[in-house]
Amino acid sequence: MNRRPIIIDCDPGVDDAIAILLALRAPEFDLRALTPVAGNVPLDRTAPNALSILELAGARVPVYRGAEKPMFCELHTAAEIHGADGLHGFTLPEPKTAYAEGHAWDAIYREARALGGELEIIAVGPLTNLGIAFSKYPDLPRYLKKITIMGGAVAYGNTTSAAEFNIYADPEAAEMVFRAGVPIAMCGLDVTHQSCLLPEEIDEIAALPSPQARYAAKLLGYTLSWKDRYHSIGAVLHDPCALIYALDPSMFESKRCWIGVETKGPVTRGKTVTDCYSDAKKEPNADLVTGVDRARFAAKVRELLAAY
Repeated sequence: MNRRPIIIDCDPGVDDAIAILLALRAPEFDLRALTPVAGNVPLDRTAPNALSILELAGARVPVYRGAEKPMFCELHTAAEIHGADGLHGFTLPEPKTAYAEGHAWDAIYREARALGGELEIIAVGPLTNLGIAFSKYPDLPRYLKKITIMGGAVAYGNTTSAAEFNIYADPEAAEMVFRAGVPIAMCGLDVTHQSCLLPEEIDEIAALPSPQARYAAKLLGYTLSWKDRYHSIGAVLHDPCALIYALDPSMFESKRCWIGVETKGPVTRGKTVTDCYSDAKKEPNADLVTGVDRARFAAKVRELLAAY
């Protein structure tokens, strides 16, 4: 099997942790690096969390520290959801490895060039690292095969009434990414709220023998406690949705369309705007992921965690 090289750009983060654990057991993926950014919590927590998740998984993957704040606005975090440490107090092993030398954006460019256009980015945090990378390296788009984003929404927001957290956290960087000319798939709230695990499916994961699966089950149990907030039947898995979509799009529905980001409006700042449901058609720049086979999604999550 020819493994697909990926970098996960992330802000761990409860659901980021699950996504990383899944990626490490997907035989289709060759995880080349993690590039943590400030987002769910500040970088001084997301970066060590990335190291600790890899320690739990027994994996040796370079971790390149990314941006400490958005490109043009103040840092906005989601510690009220993820806890001050980003992982709701569920402790992880102390990492035995240090950060890789250099910045996230330089590592992304270096890997992309070295891989000759085969690198895929799975971006599950604010898009600051990518915005900086595109600003510093104008030729980067030609070396990226695809970017799969967990972020945005068509119907509603979760940080404001209009905007989803990852896009709201750095709208200018997100707009740069959508304008870069790289093939993009956007897994927004419209599909991530469908990508959930039922309580009995979480119990099955909790019964798996590995410490990695049991840790994921703890995070899933915490996520389940928020199901009423999300008006969901189970534990909503935002970041794993993007990871599983990148792995196997066949279990999802999507529409080809134009997507942009509102950066100015005081009420709508951070909203992803699309012509998918309008007559004002523009040149498509992304795949808007709109639906998922929930049962297949849940089975794939369990399968990957059972591989530990």
